Amino acid sequence: MTTLEFQNVDEVRRYVLQGLWLGRVTRPEAARVGPLLAWLMELAAAGEPLPPPGFVADLGQIAFGIDPSAAAKEHPVLPNWPTALGRNYEDHVLGKVYADWTFERAADALRRYEGKDRARGLAFVVKQFRERAGVGGVDLSPAIVRTMLSTKPDDLLSEGYESFTRDGPHPFLVRQYEELISAVRRMAEVLAPEDVIALEQRTAIADMTRFVAHRQILTLTAEIESKLPSRPVRPLVGRKEVPTRVLDEDQYPVGGYTSISNRGSVESLLHSQLAFMEKDESPDLFDMKFVRDELFYYSRDENQFLRRRRAFAFVLTADLIAARFKDAELPAQRIMLASATILALVRKLSEWLSTDALHFELLFVGDEGKQPLAEEAELFRILLRERIANKTAAVEVVESLAAVGTHCSHLSRKAQVQILQLTADVPMAEPDGTVLTALVIDTARPRLLDGIGRAVPLEAEDAAEAWGRVVRKVLELWV
Repeated sequence: MTTLEFQNVDEVRRYVLQGLWLGRVTRPEAARVGPLLAWLMELAAAGEPLPPPGFVADLGQIAFGIDPSAAAKEHPVLPNWPTALGRNYEDHVLGKVYADWTFERAADALRRYEGKDRARGLAFVVKQFRERAGVGGVDLSPAIVRTMLSTKPDDLLSEGYESFTRDGPHPFLVRQYEELISAVRRMAEVLAPEDVIALEQRTAIADMTRFVAHRQILTLTAEIESKLPSRPVRPLVGRKEVPTRVLDEDQYPVGGYTSISNRGSVESLLHSQLAFMEKDESPDLFDMKFVRDELFYYSRDENQFLRRRRAFAFVLTADLIAARFKDAELPAQRIMLASATILALVRKLSEWLSTDALHFELLFVGDEGKQPLAEEAELFRILLRERIANKTAAVEVVESLAAVGTHCSHLSRKAQVQILQLTADVPMAEPDGTVLTALVIDTARPRLLDGIGRAVPLEAEDAAEAWGRVVRKVLELWV
């Protein structure tokens, strides 16, 4: 990865203006110079090395959608520019971008952005692409790009083409395209899954603190999930379960017009069976088929589909503010590992119990009217945005543990309730009609307790492994 900083302003200007001509997705036109310079401005303002401007233009045009009338059918012939280099760039780099699933999802997310957020989102994509590929760039001042924005686009294009004729291609541009082609041939995906989620949940354009926290949780969650089996775990011996009533809304008929039986009531008779009635014969064919049970009936009302209602409550007490601490033997703060544990449980439970009616609740307990874990609550509203939108999850702030107990007891009237309390102190009493599990986070190595305070063995060699074992043990208690 090579990053240069030109001392001569003319060299920087030549690098950028020649790059305006090197986009291969659309033709170089004055109408597209302004948006491209705005994208370059966002990269420069963020202090990121600038990759070839033509490459940035191509990524932007693909991400935001190409106007069919502007698609480049023939590329301009640039003096002294290596023809083979352009073909290799199209085949390997653009071919990779078009076929990559991570870039496709990222582009779908970017198209939902508006205004300046679009430039910021694209700058994030370019940055992550460049870092994953190991490609450098040019450090330049935003003032240089700002000067170009005040110049007529036609003049910029003319100056760039003349520099090709007069001075030849910029050596660093040629070198960067060669490095880019070589790097892309070694890449797996263009973006990491965490990058795609950051774009979809808009933390990619949030402040750095929220972005880093969001990224850490996703990375830790992926690491925890990689150590879990793909199939549901075997239930733990001696675990507690509380049976619940089956509500009417959990019973509904299945089948319909494709569900047919030879037994049923007259009201469910297929209308086509009336064709067997004969005027002159008695008994007729209809009577014969009725006696032989050969008539067909709809059996919709005879089938009932039953599913369990299950609610999972994650209770985070105010004393967890002490978990914003990084132990030497852990990869991140305790509160980040606790958040990753919750997210991993939500994902695995949704996957393994997909036939049940699931509802997840994150209850953040306040402290005398204060909300010490407000940042964590807001972060989970982002992480669980889709589930909150379809009403299968909720993030709430409650006043006290007593209010948590009342809420969970009320919830147990219509669902099987499992509670995981995350605390740095003594666990709460088990609410009526629920099953409580406590995760005590007072040291680097967490402790898992059941509803009566008995320790659940984790069997881990170190603190980092213990966090992964917590998720597996909780799943054995709940699934």
